[in-house]
Amino acid sequence: MSPHVDGKRHVHRSVALGVPLAVLAAFVTAGAADAASGPAQPQVTHTATLGDIPLGAFSNALLPGTVADDRGVDLGGIGSDIYPAGRKDEFWTVTDRGPNGQIKVDGKKRRTFPVPGFDPAIVKIRVCGDTVKVIDSIPITTSSGKPVTGLSDQAGRDEAPYSYDAQTPLAYNPNGLDTEGIVRAKDGSFWLVDEYSPSLVHVSARGKVLARYVPKGLGLTGTDYPVVEALPTVLLHRKTNRGLEGLAQLPDGDLVMALQSPLSLPDANAGDASRNTRLLRFSPRKRAVTAEYAYRFDPVNVVDPSEDDTSELKISSVVAVGGDRLLVEERTDKAARLQSVRLTRDADILGGPWDDDTTSPSLEQLDDPASAGVPVLAKRLVVDLGTVAGVPGKIEGVARVDHGTLALINDNDFGMTDGAGAFDARGRLVDSGIETTVTYVRLPRGI
Repeated sequence: MSPHVDGKRHVHRSVALGVPLAVLAAFVTAGAADAASGPAQPQVTHTATLGDIPLGAFSNALLPGTVADDRGVDLGGIGSDIYPAGRKDEFWTVTDRGPNGQIKVDGKKRRTFPVPGFDPAIVKIRVCGDTVKVIDSIPITTSSGKPVTGLSDQAGRDEAPYSYDAQTPLAYNPNGLDTEGIVRAKDGSFWLVDEYSPSLVHVSARGKVLARYVPKGLGLTGTDYPVVEALPTVLLHRKTNRGLEGLAQLPDGDLVMALQSPLSLPDANAGDASRNTRLLRFSPRKRAVTAEYAYRFDPVNVVDPSEDDTSELKISSVVAVGGDRLLVEERTDKAARLQSVRLTRDADILGGPWDDDTTSPSLEQLDDPASAGVPVLAKRLVVDLGTVAGVPGKIEGVARVDHGTLALINDNDFGMTDGAGAFDARGRLVDSGIETTVTYVRLPRGI
């Protein structure tokens, strides 16, 4: 458990000579008032860690016989997102596609799936002291009740799946989901976003996929659930493994989805160099995207002073904080900053030239979108989590607990690492030692 950080305000003793005593007294009094009302700086107030749960036992309890060998992997990856469950210290979370890594073979990276039978799951957790407890789990299944799995969907579009040692090709599965963001609707159903298509997925209260909304023109066939081509065609240019990642639910029930990274428009190099990504508003009632917004990242070395590669910028979480206002998490794997934005009508770019993949230069290629007439969302920094002691790396889920408190959850990648050393000679996981942690952060000025 990370050490608690005290809330004391530290006042510098170096005071210039000649400062009137009354002014100094007023300064000290104001400082004492601030200390009484809350922390002067953002601080971690509590942390809790998920214990070791063998992945095979977890999976087979939900869907018997799906995992024959978990290769020593424990349940993890539930940090893809976090959403309040209605009771104090309880949250809904979602796993990603399962344990996966990359190994180079003949100079080219191959995507590995060490536990190919793993099925993504919705996991309800409770923070109890310094422990995160699993109190409910819901497997995500097809219309006929079969596991969707986390395997790649389409040859030629998604990464080819391989065994744990990158030697044996695995079969694609059009039902496969790389689940990320999660919210729970008033009727008890869930909405998720997925990185493969990318897609928005509506799931029943018991985990059955009711519909998967994908970009127009995707042509995904062979699924055991309804597929609806309802998202803008331009999303077909999503960067591999960087599809839809963040998901928020506005008070009126509308959803806001965030692309993790800029689109590869007109090509991968342009996407890697870009700081312009997109948010989309979706109406569950209309079953359609109703607005689209341009969002511009800060420079990568502002988000993370240790990083100089712009392609490492990602949005992993978006959180509704009333009306049309959102918190947007800009991050690298080491640092994260939360920005406040407001979704205004005059910032809507849906259906305009930036949704046409023949527009040149593309939105992604613009160094100064505003000068090109693009109404980029204005933003305000709420907190730089990279400067808050006790916050772990790779924060992918953010939830609002109350007016001044956030709950953060990290993605520990199931203890996986990349490279041939991820597993020992017996094919058992060499665990990274990174645990899934829920971290509470108190903000001095509220949210």
